[in-house]
Amino acid sequence: MKIILLGGTKDSTNIIEFIKMNYDAYILTTTTTEYGAKLARESGSDDTIARPLLKDEIIKIILEGEFDVLIDATHPFAEHITQTSATIAEELKMPYIRFERPTTNFENIDTSCIRYVNSFVEAGKLISEEFNQGNVLHFAGANTMEDVLRYVPSERFYPRILKVESSLEKCDALGVDPNHIIPMTGAATAEENIELIEKYDACVMITKESGEIGGVIDKIEAANEKNIAVIMIQRPQIKEVNKKDMVSNLDELDVKLKTFFKK
Repeated sequence: MKIILLGGTKDSTNIIEFIKMNYDAYILTTTTTEYGAKLARESGSDDTIARPLLKDEIIKIILEGEFDVLIDATHPFAEHITQTSATIAEELKMPYIRFERPTTNFENIDTSCIRYVNSFVEAGKLISEEFNQGNVLHFAGANTMEDVLRYVPSERFYPRILKVESSLEKCDALGVDPNHIIPMTGAATAEENIELIEKYDACVMITKESGEIGGVIDKIEAANEKNIAVIMIQRPQIKEVNKKDMVSNLDELDVKLKTFFKK
């Protein structure tokens, strides 16, 4: 079986390892960065593409490569590519799986520090209105900075990002001081987050509701320890994805793949 996997997340590397361990399958993984492609190769992906792809490019790759299954394991907030992948699968009438990591289980967690918003524009507005003293830790990726910086001065803004060329260029274009950039190499522990809050005198942090695998609980625990606020952007609901095509763990993925292999 030939699988095209839209990846770039920890979920996608887990999926690659699981499939290669349990199935006779060829996997092509697409990511938006060379770093993501490197992790995919290390996890066992047979081939990788390390750049953003347009819809027509993905269709061409699927048709020319005669792929059997399309798996979308992109980030829960990568709304556009998930909409695109679901549409492609529908147009090509091919098996499709959306791997959607579970939402965070906040049971036994003090969530009183969280302020929920629906967008990064809302996050920026809220900070400008209610958190105008102290610095802002942005734990939500380089692509989301611009909306926040419409309302938050760059001198108060400290983003944790992958230090790849595209992200550094965004910081430069938005006037973010290079000394404010916090290198990211994976999800941080609560202790590491506490150190950052102290080091940068933060009054608030911004994060996505990206699930436990994205380190959300460690961020909340750090915020509680240092008595600062967490502005959490809620996940988008993507109408193009049919519920029956969604899985949220490797066991559910296994069940889906078995139905495809039997065919």
